[in-house]
Amino acid sequence: MKRTADLPPQPPPIVGFEDCYIGGFVDGFHTHDRAQLSIFLAGSVTVNTLDGSFVLRPGQGMWIPANTLHQVNCRTDLMFQVVYVDSCLSGTDLPFKMFEASTLIRGLIDEIIAMRFEFTMDERMSAIARLLVDEIGRAPRIANRLLFPSDSRLRRVCEAITLQPGDCHDIDYWAREAGMARRTFTRLFQQEMGMGFAAWRRRVRVIEAASRIAAGQPIAQVAFDLGYDNASSFSTMFHRTFGVAPRTLRLNSSSTSHT
Repeated sequence: MKRTADLPPQPPPIVGFEDCYIGGFVDGFHTHDRAQLSIFLAGSVTVNTLDGSFVLRPGQGMWIPANTLHQVNCRTDLMFQVVYVDSCLSGTDLPFKMFEASTLIRGLIDEIIAMRFEFTMDERMSAIARLLVDEIGRAPRIANRLLFPSDSRLRRVCEAITLQPGDCHDIDYWAREAGMARRTFTRLFQQEMGMGFAAWRRRVRVIEAASRIAAGQPIAQVAFDLGYDNASSFSTMFHRTFGVAPRTLRLNSSSTSHT
């Protein structure tokens, strides 16, 4: 396992490495003084910030701006590439972003990692760095973000549900857990989240499902564990959210992990 502390005292403006974490490892909340670009090659991971949670699978990437507080939770054994980008490079003021890693992005990262840590930012490396940052900016954003409310009572409920996505307690139960009347609970939830409680919980489940399917769990078992009566209704909801069938995700994850 590598850390930013392993980098030389004065690393080049852009530097990276490939590494792996074991399933269950949690890298607690921390920040970096450089922007961090992570590309996930195998496994599944949850990245948490103060106001949201992101579940990523193989082939996806994440840009984390400098000094952004974040936590990493390895849901399975994880293989990834990480690149740290200094703000002295133009275009690095990109917002937090999750995206599909194109062949070009992965190729540029491979070139940076192949240089190890000790190299000079000559014309070639400067061109690679500029193109990489530009491609990150152009990559379409993925909306696999799970937002959390700011109200502490609602947040407590949401955090409990993310820990047990298959929980089937009704809205009256969760309103009581929050110490609110049902009407107050539903109104405040809609106001803070821009969606109803049921819609938010469905989103929790399909994002959790995507992670489990990418990790190799049987689709029927995932559907059952997450509270669906049958695989058909689960597949319908999954397709409505991601635009693809669960089986497509399984095939894409398998092909990515063998490249």
